[in-house]
Amino acid sequence: MTAAADPTQRLGRAGGNDGTDQAVRLVAWANIFLLGMFLAQTVAVIVGGFPAPSAALSGEGGVGSWIMLLLYPAAALAAVLYVARTPLIGLREDCDRISAFNITLVRGAFFAVLFVGIVDASLSFMRIEDFLAPIVGQELSDSLGRSLFRGPWVHIPLTALGFAVGIFFARGTLGFTWLALLIVVAELLIVISRFVFSYEQSFMGDLVRFWYAALFLFASAYTFYDEGHVRVDVLYAGMRRSSKGVVNAVGCLVLGLTLCWTILLLGMSASTAAIVAPMLKFEIPQATTGMYVKWMMAGYLAFFAITMLIQFCASLMDAVADWRGHPGHRDHDPVAPA
Repeated sequence: MTAAADPTQRLGRAGGNDGTDQAVRLVAWANIFLLGMFLAQTVAVIVGGFPAPSAALSGEGGVGSWIMLLLYPAAALAAVLYVARTPLIGLREDCDRISAFNITLVRGAFFAVLFVGIVDASLSFMRIEDFLAPIVGQELSDSLGRSLFRGPWVHIPLTALGFAVGIFFARGTLGFTWLALLIVVAELLIVISRFVFSYEQSFMGDLVRFWYAALFLFASAYTFYDEGHVRVDVLYAGMRRSSKGVVNAVGCLVLGLTLCWTILLLGMSASTAAIVAPMLKFEIPQATTGMYVKWMMAGYLAFFAITMLIQFCASLMDAVADWRGHPGHRDHDPVAPA
C-alpha cells in the first residue's frame, strides 16, 4: 500500500491529527525505538562485552551499566521527539512506512535462507561423498566441517548477500513464493532419491525443515499485514469497521506486543538464553551428515518476534485509524459494514 496522496489522508483524517492520533503514534514508535535499543544493547553486551544494564539495579555494574540502562529512556525520548517533530504525518502514512520497511526486512531474510540453504546443502553433500577435498583442498575441506568456521565464513556472508539482494535488487517481490516452490522441489527430490535410487542423507531433510521453518515464521508478519491469517471469531466477522478497529487495537497492544516482547526478553536476555546460546556456539545437530544451520534456526524465532512486533506497531495505528473513521482504509473484506 502506498502513502495517500490526498492531504486529508496524509493527516490521517479530515481536519488534521489530534492528540489521540499523536498518542497512538507515540506508543507505536516508542516500541520500535526501544526494540532497536534492545537489539543493539544485546549485541553490545553479549558480543562486545559491555556491562549489562541489569547490573545497575543490583549495584554491580558501575557507571557503564547505568549508562546502558539510561539508554532505554533515551530511546523513549527519541520517539517523543520524532512524533513531536512530525505532526503532519497521519496514522495511515506511518503504518505504510513501517509496513514497507518490515516487508523489506522479510524479503531480505527469504533470500538469505535461500542462499544459505542451497550452499550449505551442497557443501554437506560434497563432504559426505568426498567431493569437497579435491575441489577446495583438504585443509579448507576440514575447516568447512567445523561449525565455528562454516558459520562465520559461509553463512554470515551469504546472509548479508541475501539481504542486499532483497533490499536493493528484488524490490516489489517477496521471496516466500519461490521458497514455497523450492520446499516442494526439495521434498520431491527426497522421494525420488529414496525410492528410486535408495539414497538418503540427513542434510536432505534438514534442508526442507530449514526452508519450511523460514516460510512459516518469516511470512507471518506479511500475512498479518495482508490480513491473511485465519480468524476463529464468529462475532468479529459481523462487526462494523470501527468496532473491528477497537478489537484489533486492543489485540495489538495486549496480545501482540506482549507476546513479541516476551519472546525477545526471555530468548535474548543473556548469553545462556534459548535463542542466543545456540547462535553464539554456531550449534549444529548431532547427525554428522546434516546441515550446519541449527544455530540459524534458533535465530528464526528472534526474527519472527522482531518483524511481528514492528508489524503490530503498524497495525495498531491502522486499527485506531479504522476506529476513528480515518480515510484510506485497505478493504480486505468488501462486504463488511463501514
